[in-house]
Amino acid sequence: MPLLDLPLPELRRYAGRNPRPVDFDSYWARALGELERVDPAPLLTPAGIEANGARCFDLWFTSIGGARIYAKYLRPPGPGPFPAVLQFHGYSGNSGDWFDKLGWPAAGIACAVMDVRGQGGKSEDPGGVRGTTLRGHIVRGLDDPDPDKLAYRQIFLDTAQLARVVMGFAEVDAGRIGCWGQSQGGALALACAALEPRIRRCAPVFPFLCDYRRVWEMDQAKDAYFELSYFFRMFDPRHEREEEVFTKLGYIDCQHLAPRIKAEVLMFTGLMDAICPPSTQFSAFNKVTSNKDVIIYPDYGHELLPGSLDRVFAFLGGP
Repeated sequence: MPLLDLPLPELRRYAGRNPRPVDFDSYWARALGELERVDPAPLLTPAGIEANGARCFDLWFTSIGGARIYAKYLRPPGPGPFPAVLQFHGYSGNSGDWFDKLGWPAAGIACAVMDVRGQGGKSEDPGGVRGTTLRGHIVRGLDDPDPDKLAYRQIFLDTAQLARVVMGFAEVDAGRIGCWGQSQGGALALACAALEPRIRRCAPVFPFLCDYRRVWEMDQAKDAYFELSYFFRMFDPRHEREEEVFTKLGYIDCQHLAPRIKAEVLMFTGLMDAICPPSTQFSAFNKVTSNKDVIIYPDYGHELLPGSLDRVFAFLGGP
């Protein structure tokens, strides 16, 4: 079999390359403390979509920085309590159409799909950082003296706020919440499960936002990770700040959040993934200490993995 990355036995042992900031734990403790002080003020309004077996709502809630965040929320008819699934979309996209989410309420499961702030959906992004805001959310905030201004800090906290809002709905069984997504969505599923320990199951599909230095050293800072190359070329062309940059990115590296996860994890990985290299995904997976498994697709890359959506549905919808 041709290799893009490390052989599978080495992937299963890979420990990651990107540095972990020494104050990583206090950084996220402070962030969660800030989130605790934010009143989410959720608002549900009928979405005007009619479907048998589902009630569809536009959901708005407040998160970090006063941003109003949007999600599609679908629930079965009746009083519940229902299990619920949180879904996160790929980089630069949005929550998509209602149609492909109707299977969840039809199966007796509530579903919330969040628009990531500042990307292709409706969620607000108040902004307010020093330095470049061009070429992506990974680098947004890197040149701000305050690491709390990193864009993905706010986005990761949005996922936890969504979980808390949905757990608070009267019709939802807060003890049966799962989360999933592909690429950026997979990373946000990991972050959500790490920051909200009540998440029961987590299904990341080829997760993004893991082990930035490994991406750079593999010469894969292109496509979804192109902004790393852009940032160095424009703002540190001689790499005099390389250690500082990667250490700061460590605050928003899912591999360092992974040990916090208490949920059962089922990851999906294509060994020919040149967008989110397999080793970067395993850097996070190998640090998960809860029950976990990974489904391997030897000949597939960053693309639809056959049968993966059915496996996610069965995993998150199971007893």
